[in-house]
Amino acid sequence: MLDNLRAAILVPDIRKRVGFVLFAFAAFVFMIHVQLPDVDEARWQQMLAGGTFYNFLGFLSGGALQKLSIIAMGITPYINASIIMQLMTVVLPQLEELAKKGGEEGRKKISQYTRWLTIVLAVVQASTMARAMSTNGVFYDTSVWFLVYAVIAFVSGTLFLMWLGEQITDKGIGNGVSLIIFVGIVLRYPTYVAQTIQAGQKDGLNVLGLVLFIAIALITIISIIFMNQGQRRIPVQQARRVVGRKMFAGRSSFIPLRLNNSGVISIIFAISILLLPQQALSWFQHSTTLPAYAHFGFIEIPTNMTAVSLAFQTYFSPNSLLYNLAYFVLVVVFTFFYSSVVVNVHDVADNLKKSGSFIPGIRPGAPTEDYIRRILLRITTVAAVYLGLLAVLPSTLQRGLGVTTFYLGSTSLLIVVGVALDTMTQIEARLAMRDYKGFIKR
Repeated sequence: MLDNLRAAILVPDIRKRVGFVLFAFAAFVFMIHVQLPDVDEARWQQMLAGGTFYNFLGFLSGGALQKLSIIAMGITPYINASIIMQLMTVVLPQLEELAKKGGEEGRKKISQYTRWLTIVLAVVQASTMARAMSTNGVFYDTSVWFLVYAVIAFVSGTLFLMWLGEQITDKGIGNGVSLIIFVGIVLRYPTYVAQTIQAGQKDGLNVLGLVLFIAIALITIISIIFMNQGQRRIPVQQARRVVGRKMFAGRSSFIPLRLNNSGVISIIFAISILLLPQQALSWFQHSTTLPAYAHFGFIEIPTNMTAVSLAFQTYFSPNSLLYNLAYFVLVVVFTFFYSSVVVNVHDVADNLKKSGSFIPGIRPGAPTEDYIRRILLRITTVAAVYLGLLAVLPSTLQRGLGVTTFYLGSTSLLIVVGVALDTMTQIEARLAMRDYKGFIKR
């Protein structure tokens, strides 16, 4: 890996692309500090302290939400739009045909639909956030015009990040949107290190717990690399072909099925579903309203928003057993669902049959489809259980070891490790392509 990085710096084309990525990172950091005016920062920090969902979004945006920057929403609306379009491609036959047979023009149309959907989602999210902030006294100016201004600023910030991500993809190395999320997460780690050092200086740090925490983090990172790079290779044999008077022998190849087909998507879906209701309740409740209940024997049923929000915070907090159990189950369910969306077993079996290829010992057609589906079910089960444990265990162990100054979430680890591996793979591919061009010239 170090050799590839050194070679990438020496190659002018790759060095130029890496430089553009670093310039884009600098622009992203600059935008974090462009704050919205007329904000009561003390009230905003107080609101952040009671909202786990806000902290999750702020973590993905590199702290822009904590500073209430114009890019406070981050790239989240674009990610949601991309996921929705990917799922709609499977559901709607028109989009599926456009993606498979439309070629480059079809991909451009789907990208255009994704951008329009991003604008819609960004407007909805920005309007909800601005209204909630105004209701909770975050804005000094509570007029309608300022709310419209705040919505336009938030949406413009998200569209800027979307454009910046596309520029990184075209002129840099790696997936631009993934790299923006990557740098947003990495930017938070210096703060965590500083907090840990300060706690150590004040004798408020459990040194043994921190050492165990770092060891567990390293083991977790190694396991994520194994899951991301791991494949189940199904052997494929191509039938002999007769072209004119020549007979070509069949070639052997394989179908690579990844162990983790859902990546970080299943965890993002699960945590969004768990945190959004609680955050929505905190938006619409009034702090001056007392909780009210209806009594049916020994059972108390909440009858207003304050009581419902209090019940959620009591029985469904991130530290509760019910929350972690639901988190695990949702991650497992979404992993199976997204894996079935990404890997279309019927198309794989059909393409093998059309190309004259077959799996040794398995008849083409329906038997091949059933065989691949059984293998996919096994590896998806392993991945689903692993991701479910990864979603629950880091935060649980962190609280158990008494390390409160350093946040290590499953989502952040998966994103950071996955993006780093993908970027290194693309650098290696460009280096290999450069060497291949040199061979042709010789």
